[in-house]
Formats: sequence, C-alpha cells, structure tokens
Amino acid sequence: MSANPRAALFMALAMFGFSANDAIVKSLTDAFSVGQIMLIRGMFATLLIGMLAWHQGALRRPSLVLNPLVAARAGCELGATFLFLFALANMAFSNVSAILQSLPLAVTMGAALFFREPVRWRRWIAIAIGFTGVMVIVRPGVEGFNTFSIAVLISVCFAATRDLITRGIPEEIPSLMISTTTALGVTIAGGIMVVPLGGWAPVTASDIGLLAAAAVLLLVGYQFIILAMRTGEIAFVAPFRYTALLWAVLFGVFLFNEKLDTPMIVGSVLIIGSGLYSLYRERKVGRAKPISDTTGEGMAPDGL
Repeated sequence: MSANPRAALFMALAMFGFSANDAIVKSLTDAFSVGQIMLIRGMFATLLIGMLAWHQGALRRPSLVLNPLVAARAGCELGATFLFLFALANMAFSNVSAILQSLPLAVTMGAALFFREPVRWRRWIAIAIGFTGVMVIVRPGVEGFNTFSIAVLISVCFAATRDLITRGIPEEIPSLMISTTTALGVTIAGGIMVVPLGGWAPVTASDIGLLAAAAVLLLVGYQFIILAMRTGEIAFVAPFRYTALLWAVLFGVFLFNEKLDTPMIVGSVLIIGSGLYSLYRERKVGRAKPISDTTGEGMAPDGL
C-alpha cells in the first residue's frame, strides 16, 4: 500500500478510536455524572499519555508548561470536554458527532476574524453553508432545540478557540507535554465537579474496565492521527477525518438504536460538503491552513 492510502487508513482508524471512546462514554452516562467520568477516564488517559510523553522525552523541561497559552488551551479543552460530555449524555450520538464536524469551519472563521488570515468569498459561502447545516441539525425554534443543543454548539466554540490558541504556543513546547498537562487538568476538574454534579456513584470492575478502554482508544486515536499526518499528504488525508461521522452513525444505529432523520442527514451533507470544498479551495491556492491544521491531535474535545 502506498503512502497516501496507508495514511487514509490510519486517519480512519484514528476516527474509529475517538468515536469508539465517545460511544463507551455515552453508554455510561446514565450511571455516572460527567464529573465522575472525566475523573476516572482522565486518570487512565493522563497515565497513558504521561508515560508516552516520558518515553519520548517530552517532559524533560517541566518549566515550559508554565507558558500562559498552555493554561489557556487547557481551560478551553476543559470547557469543551465538559459541554461535549453533557450534550453527549442527552442527545443522539450521531447528531452530536455531526455538529462537531463543523469544527474545521469554525477554526477557519476564527483564523480569518482574529488572525487576519485571508479567506476569500467562496470559502465564506462554504462556511455559511456549513453552519446552515448545523442549524438544520439543531433546529432552532422547534422542540429539538434545547439546552443540550446549545451546549454542543458552545463546545465547538471552545474547541475552535483551543485550536487557535495552539497555533500561538512556541514550538519548543512538545505536543505530548501539552496533552499531558491538559489531560491532568481535565482530570482534576472532573474530581472537583463530582460532588456538585450529584456525588460519587458505585463503580464496578466492568465500569472501570470500560473507562480504561476509552482512555486507551483515545491514545490509539491520538497515535494513528499523528501517523496519518506524517505518512501522507495533508490535502489527501484531511478529508478522511469525516469518517468520524460514519463511525458515529454506525454506533448510534447499532448500539443506541438511533434512527437517522431527514434534518440530520441533510445537515451532515451540508457540513461535510462545505468542509471538503474549503479544503479543496485551500489546496487549489497552495495553502494547507487553517482547516488542515485542525486535523491534528486535538480533534473533538476529549480532554487531551
């Protein structure tokens, strides 16, 4: 298998890892609060990513973590993770995943508004179409639009801000150090929120096993997405991030007995179509930013 197809397979496997993690978390939201899930899963995730960071030598200069941008990024990830899990516990799995596919468009818009990156009118139209797709899914003004819909929209805003902040972090700070710090911060925050969100619920060995598996899947996704970006051409690989929605639909239908309605299908087509068109325009004008940058280790808000 040549480099690009192999990288595309890696990207699809990465999206499977992230989606399977989310599916496991959703299956446990009836038994545990968001804070307890963040705490237990975060402990495993912090341990795993910390061991990897230590092995790669990313923790040799711990003082680098004192950079204010690292703290700001962790704060955005915390907000995105909490709201994402809150929405995931109360919305259809496939709907939440579909809305998250608008993240690259949100980053593109943020880069244009705050970093003055050039975005031509065609891509502004694509962004508008993409967010129209989001509105089709959440259906403002009707019964489907509620607190949970607002939560996932704000989560996308937090995640986009996180990705924009990441651009400003000095290159001397290793990505694994940033991820370890973020995972630790989310874990601590989860522990703090356990009591306000209803207290500690009894945990069985199987529950711990599932949350440990979720953390492993996060690490699998993290590693495969790095392999994908290092193996193939960004312009070829980036569209395969949208396989996350395919995995989410499969999990939603077969694990949670969800039914795909017309607004979800139409909205998803608009979001993915506009994202692919934006990527095409960037490739045509010889640029790989900003939408391709969001196909990095951050992805959906998972506390890493």
